[in-house]
Amino acid sequence: MSNGKWIAACGLDCETCEIRRLPFDEKAAEACLAWYREMGWLTEEEGLEEALARNMTCNGCRGDRTAHWSVSDEEICWILECCVDRRGHENCSQCREFPCDRLVEWSKGNDGYGKALARLKEMAGS
Repeated sequence: MSNGKWIAACGLDCETCEIRRLPFDEKAAEACLAWYREMGWLTEEEGLEEALARNMTCNGCRGDRTAHWSVSDEEICWILECCVDRRGHENCSQCREFPCDRLVEWSKGNDGYGKALARLKEMAGS
C-alpha cells in the first residue's frame, strides 16, 4: 500500500491515476485524451495542449485544490466536501460514521471505487 501521500479522501490511489499522470506519462495521456474525446470534453482535433490549458489534470485532492480537476468547475466532489471540508479528516476511514451508506453506494459504481472502499477499510483496520 502507498504511504498515504497519494491516497484520496475517498480511498482512490492517486499515484496510479491517469488524470494525475497525464502531464508526464505518455500512456496515461493517451488514455485520458481518448476518454475526454469519448465524453465530448475534447474534439478529435484537440490534444494534450488543450487538455492542459483547460486544467484537465489533477494533483490529487490532498494537494493544491486549485489543481483538482473535475468534470465541471461548479461540481465539487461530494466526498471531498464531506470528509475534508466539513469534517476535517484526511480520508473517510477516519470518520466515526465510516463506512456511510452514501460511500458504500458510491463504491458500487465501478471496480476502482470498490477497491477504494476496500483500501479505506484496510486503513481503518476493519
